[in-house]
Amino acid sequence: MKAFSNVNAKDFKEAAGLLKQHESQGRKAVVVGGGSDLLGLVKEHLVEPDVLVNLRQVRGMDHITEKGGEVVIGGLVTLDTLSHHPLIQSKYRVLAEAAGSVATPQIRNVGTLAGNVNQRPWCWYYRNGFACYKNGGKTCFSVTGENDFHAIFGGGPSYIVHPSDTAPALVALGAKFRLVGPSAERMVAAEDFFAGPRVNVEKENVLEKDEVLAEIHLPAAGKNMRSTYHKELDREAWTHAVVSVALVLEMDKQTCRNARVVLGGVAPIPWRLKKVEAMLAGQQITEELAAKAAETALEGAQPLAKNKYKVPLTKAIVRRNLLALAQA
Repeated sequence: MKAFSNVNAKDFKEAAGLLKQHESQGRKAVVVGGGSDLLGLVKEHLVEPDVLVNLRQVRGMDHITEKGGEVVIGGLVTLDTLSHHPLIQSKYRVLAEAAGSVATPQIRNVGTLAGNVNQRPWCWYYRNGFACYKNGGKTCFSVTGENDFHAIFGGGPSYIVHPSDTAPALVALGAKFRLVGPSAERMVAAEDFFAGPRVNVEKENVLEKDEVLAEIHLPAAGKNMRSTYHKELDREAWTHAVVSVALVLEMDKQTCRNARVVLGGVAPIPWRLKKVEAMLAGQQITEELAAKAAETALEGAQPLAKNKYKVPLTKAIVRRNLLALAQA
């Protein structure tokens, strides 16, 4: 591990300015909040920073507040805080459950929401330093290699899956992200924040090199909104979703007025199922409709040699959780 320096930013604008300044000087600068993912990347020599721009001194960005009908979450909120917050638990259960499912209690105590959203892929070829697309190479070794946990949707040329649990939940909730640069800021819909390998094979989102994810804005939760997050694991502790689903339903008694259905663990980005959503809108979610929705959810899936099991697994969790949530 090479030596690096640390600089504390007093706010996100200054952090973005420091990123721009050091990059212009030919120095590799990276943002650190909780630092759990960055530490692994540095140890594995996947990132070799000259400067850490530390956000821990930024005040007021670990808040969860209601403003004008929406809920604003600071990017530095820890996953543990998010998962236990009464407002999030009562109105945005899908996000509380997603945050509470991440890794281990120790990691949730330090890991931040912004960090979880922005974490890098956990493909074993990338994490072990192979010269793949994510490491500046020109191939994806998983195509003909070990691809048990890789993408069945949206793959090519890279077949990584997005590792974040909170990302599908935020897309399902219709969240917006406030991105801060050195001279300006912008709001981006969560669904538009994530970028697949066909957009940019080297990264997983639209953040510029000198931008920081400052806040997450959640739209007001309707009184008839129900939501849940479920993920399937290959082992009990400290692992990412093999397949997950984030569901948000707006119910009118037994009728689903609107639905948002987003898959995790199956694509390089949170995978929204708009056709399934349209199928559910205005309908009572019966056993038959849930089964039909589950079949529709897997239309277009293109599994690799060793991850075909994800197709029936995904169908099962979509069907089961749709029924459970509609009948709650």
